[in-house]
Amino acid sequence: MASVTFKGNPVTLLGQEVKVGDSAPNFTVLANDMSEVNLSSSKGKVRLISVIPSIDTGVCDAQTRKFNEEAAKLDNVEVLTVSVDLPFAQKRWCAAAGIENVQTVSDHRDLSFGEAYGVIMQELRLLARSVFVVDSNDKVTYVEYVSEGTDHPNYEAAIAAVKTAN
Repeated sequence: MASVTFKGNPVTLLGQEVKVGDSAPNFTVLANDMSEVNLSSSKGKVRLISVIPSIDTGVCDAQTRKFNEEAAKLDNVEVLTVSVDLPFAQKRWCAAAGIENVQTVSDHRDLSFGEAYGVIMQELRLLARSVFVVDSNDKVTYVEYVSEGTDHPNYEAAIAAVKTAN
């Protein structure tokens, strides 16, 4: 299992660790309108899945904005930002931030995504910062579990992985 700290303190990750080459696990999360979203909702596209602890924090805000900016330059790519924030909070934040190229989705209801991708921080009931790239055939082509939850992910590596996935 990946080793992660949050503000310097070790956390226990729950769920199944995902590795490059794995078939992407399915999940069910909620869109901002409370409709269900799962892996097959974007079947046939490359998916960049950006996982954050909470949209209302500085690094999570910056991460979502960065991937929103990059998504505007990509074709046939679905960018999801997953957190346990309530869908209403995500919708409010997106409207205030002008986010249009990323779909924020909530794992608050049952931690389906967190369990399937091994990113639930047990001590905090938040998701660990991470990035996954899933190709159009539902294969995982890139994985980053950010070792310190308050650090930024490797944006350049994630975008490069998206550009080479098909």
